[in-house]
Amino acid sequence: MQPTTPFKNTPPSYNRPYEIMPMAADLNNLFRIKKSHVKPAAVVVARAFQDNAIFCHCKPDAEKRKKILYHLFQFRLRCGVLYGEVYAISPNLEGIAVWVPSEHVQMTPWQMLRAGGLGFYLKAGDTVVMKLHAVEDYILSFHRRLLDFPYWHLSPVAVDPPLQGRGHATALLKAMFARTDKETLPCFLETQNERSMRFYKRFGFRVIEKGTIPGTEIPHWAMLREHR
Repeated sequence: MQPTTPFKNTPPSYNRPYEIMPMAADLNNLFRIKKSHVKPAAVVVARAFQDNAIFCHCKPDAEKRKKILYHLFQFRLRCGVLYGEVYAISPNLEGIAVWVPSEHVQMTPWQMLRAGGLGFYLKAGDTVVMKLHAVEDYILSFHRRLLDFPYWHLSPVAVDPPLQGRGHATALLKAMFARTDKETLPCFLETQNERSMRFYKRFGFRVIEKGTIPGTEIPHWAMLREHR
């Protein structure tokens, strides 16, 4: 049974012991997320981003933020399933990566509605949605100013907190890079965490612009990885 409330239950596969998975050589070695997997996957991603600076800014109350993030990431994952590609390390959902091609980074109102945007809006409320829209507008300005070519957007990658440090994020990233290098396409991402910024540099990402989220003191790094 899929969870109906955030973090109260865990995906069925969590009832089994975790194993350290081998590094994925390519996307064929990963688990492709489909619509039926969105709810349990949202539990994992929400846990990973519970203390993210942007989301703490949008909803300071931790318990209320937990509930909102569960619904937000259902929406984000559906966007990825419908208009991009979403992969997990395995059916256990240890780690998840959402990839969106550049032509779908800025979605139309119809695309957002189809992905469940209205449901998220009703769950989150006006104040949170307005803050998230302001952040999203700022982030999209980076895409419009800096990226006038096709690319893949990492949006986002997340590893369940108890399982971080086991190489799951590395496996998710390297599997996609094996493909984007063959396609001669770059990858783009944003982060508000300096430690994450340094982590991405290990895979060939470079900072192409640094800013500050408007109305906050939260730093924002835009990073690009060229194909090899």
